Amino acid sequence: MSRPDPLPHLARLAAALEAKDQPAAGFAALEEAAGSAIGHILFTVLLHDAARRENARLYSNQPAAYPPGGRKAVVETPWTTRLFAEGRPFIGRDAGDIRANFRDHALILSLGCESVLNLPVRWRGRTIGTVNLLHRAGWYEEADAATGRLIAGLAVPILLAARLPDQGRGCTA
Repeated sequence: MSRPDPLPHLARLAAALEAKDQPAAGFAALEEAAGSAIGHILFTVLLHDAARRENARLYSNQPAAYPPGGRKAVVETPWTTRLFAEGRPFIGRDAGDIRANFRDHALILSLGCESVLNLPVRWRGRTIGTVNLLHRAGWYEEADAATGRLIAGLAVPILLAARLPDQGRGCTA
């Protein structure tokens, strides 16, 4: 499957990081870049809390089904090890992969999503969150993971801004 050149989408995402209204501008730019460069039906961003062993949903393009603020416990599985311990993307190619890896598979499948690309957002050697793209069966390929890692790398300041107690002050150094 041929994808568009990701560079213009990555450039717009990088430029959006300059906006004052973070993390909102960043989340919107992440969704646009991921959708335009790779494609998705469902797009979510999760913040990982290793100490609490849970993920909190910061952003969703389908808030009726997946509202921001939702939390999920992180249970040790090969999927969580891959994303959170090893920091490697995960591609699920069909409904069987969705059923095998996600407890909420019925809701995911009801949205027309049968494939997934989970991208770890890494900072200082740790996964601090994930960018998650879901689409129809067979949508994602290995090349999408490479583009997705660039998108996830640009998500670092957005996730850091989202978890700051006072987002308005910025850096004083």
